Amino acid sequence: MSVNKDSKSNAESRMKNLIPSAPNKPKTITKHGDTREDPWFWLRDLGDPATMDYLEAENSYTDVVMSSDAQVQELVYQEMRGRIKEDDSTVPEKDGDYYYYTSFEEGKQYPIYCRKYLSLDGVDEVLIDVNEIAQDLGYCKIGNWKNSPDHNLLAYSLDSDGSEMYTIRIKDLRTGELLSESIPGTYYSLEWANDNSAIYYDVLDENHRPVKIYKHQLGDDHINDQLIYEEKDPRFFVGMVKSASKRFIFITSSGNNMSEWYFMEADVPNSKLTLIEPRSEDFEYDVEHHGDRFFIRNNGDGAKDFKISETPISSPRFDNWTDLVPHESGRPIAGIFVFEGYFVLYYRAGGLPRVKIMDLVTANTHDLQLDEEDYSLRIQGGREWDSSVLRYSYASLTTPTAVYDYDMGSRKRELRKQIEVLGGFCSEKYRSRRVFAIATDGARIPISILYGKDTLLDGSAPLYLYGYGSYGLIIESDFGSARLSLVDRGYVFAIAHVRGGMDLGWDWYEDGKLLNKKNTFTDFIACAEHLISAGYTTKGQIVASGGSAGGMLMGAVANMRPDLFKAIVADVPFVDVLNTMLDDSLPLTTMEYNEWGNPQERDFYDYIHSYSPYDNVCAQEYPHMLVTGGISDPRVTYWEPAKWTARLRDTKTDDHLLLLKIHMDSGHAGASGRFDRLREVALEYAFILKVFGI
Repeated sequence: MSVNKDSKSNAESRMKNLIPSAPNKPKTITKHGDTREDPWFWLRDLGDPATMDYLEAENSYTDVVMSSDAQVQELVYQEMRGRIKEDDSTVPEKDGDYYYYTSFEEGKQYPIYCRKYLSLDGVDEVLIDVNEIAQDLGYCKIGNWKNSPDHNLLAYSLDSDGSEMYTIRIKDLRTGELLSESIPGTYYSLEWANDNSAIYYDVLDENHRPVKIYKHQLGDDHINDQLIYEEKDPRFFVGMVKSASKRFIFITSSGNNMSEWYFMEADVPNSKLTLIEPRSEDFEYDVEHHGDRFFIRNNGDGAKDFKISETPISSPRFDNWTDLVPHESGRPIAGIFVFEGYFVLYYRAGGLPRVKIMDLVTANTHDLQLDEEDYSLRIQGGREWDSSVLRYSYASLTTPTAVYDYDMGSRKRELRKQIEVLGGFCSEKYRSRRVFAIATDGARIPISILYGKDTLLDGSAPLYLYGYGSYGLIIESDFGSARLSLVDRGYVFAIAHVRGGMDLGWDWYEDGKLLNKKNTFTDFIACAEHLISAGYTTKGQIVASGGSAGGMLMGAVANMRPDLFKAIVADVPFVDVLNTMLDDSLPLTTMEYNEWGNPQERDFYDYIHSYSPYDNVCAQEYPHMLVTGGISDPRVTYWEPAKWTARLRDTKTDDHLLLLKIHMDSGHAGASGRFDRLREVALEYAFILKVFGI
């Protein structure tokens, strides 16, 4: 027995000797008379060999620590992969004489974009096989792909390192050959002129911000492309979209809760841009076309949760807008979809998605009927303007995603496909609930819960609690087969729908941003405490998880209430908030002043300083932690998780696991291949199982 104890002690001692340590090189930062010391500011310099040495040391340490759980990681990976029908495809979308769809082949990582001619029984024509493109790349992602209106050409954009900087290529679908042109430095927007002779695209500036729209004439050198629009205000990003009717190309400029839209005729070469309504503070709108009018979703005249207006194309300014769908407080309108004969309103009620359909001839309306108390629903739109069919996907925590075609005239729906979950999955083995926690100020915070039907709700179960709560984004109650590897082991899975999202409307969002940001953190803590008091778990038996701005949430609650959590998983966490928001050269900083506040102003500086996770690490015990980052990440730079980890190592008083994994061949979204992505999830789950011993 003593030999075993000595052996274990020696192994632990060797492991401690492997723990990385980043040199302390204090940098003094003074703002508003406040002086801070940042000992790891130097990690921003990737050209410093010491930076890469530290990142590689952290990666090596994570690999060594997790090596003893390699079998568990492989088992979980095989479980997750075993639930996927690898040979699968999406429901085809009809566009003229073609049906477009995406397929996957067994054993292959990447999608294959295809079409059939005239009939669903036709021959498969491969447009892009991403597997072939990815053969010599560590990362490979198609950002956008659009066929020309005559279906003879295909434009697509490719990111080869996870930086979200895309290169556009054009393929002749008649010959299978790539055209000579290659357009680098682009972002996500891509549209065809209706005469098939040109494409429009957006371009990134030196700060990785999309600020210009260009027109490229096929066959020309992209250096000579025509500048269509340029944004001069660094708080705004530009984008572009074609109307559902295909008549117009809209150019949008948006940021800081403002937007501005222009339109031009997609049929008319060298069509001039026309402004719909100038930008103004706290005024947002977006536009669709129908006949001789525009439908406009907007928050004008105090319509916080948005209303729908209409205006003549000939006189599009705000003074001519009249209400079509009035504002209703607590019913946030998320979007509109327009067909030749129908108008579709996508909104939320009680925090859940809803759909209302209007017949544009009769003006009759009806609601889409839905089944469960907690679910997700997404409109998939369609390629054909004159269709009466609305395609949507539906899922819940216990129901795999199903795709329906709904005939808006007959009000009948057809199930076109339901994701097949292999490995003996049966939805009857699981239960879901929607409950509410009470926040410190009395707000009711929704929580979506999934667990096995045989799981005892007596406090004995470990619990996985996910949160986000920023930008008004909503974490839907989707189905996820990967999480079953935890649920099947007795874990309860939960989503905290905290403020900062827009689940319950604009006020829900505003109560979790700017000088109200701390509500996001206290809401999450209230959700954890409610789940403990309701018997779903026990204090100290929770793993909290979040990514990006949700990773900031993880950093904040780790500082505020580490006693609640046994482990924390923070993916690409936005944790160096104060330094990032003071640096207006970073891609998103100026764009997000209206989310976090501009710390050039003292009130915002002080408030951000009071919660910024990196700046508030203190000498206390922290939960076991797994932190990830991406070396090419333009949204949350790699140095944020690296600096945070270095400070935690230097400051915390416990000997709990603290692991940092910087992915050296990807960016914000992690691995591009579907199986490689599962490897990343398997690492996370193996870490959780290691910590919990379950």
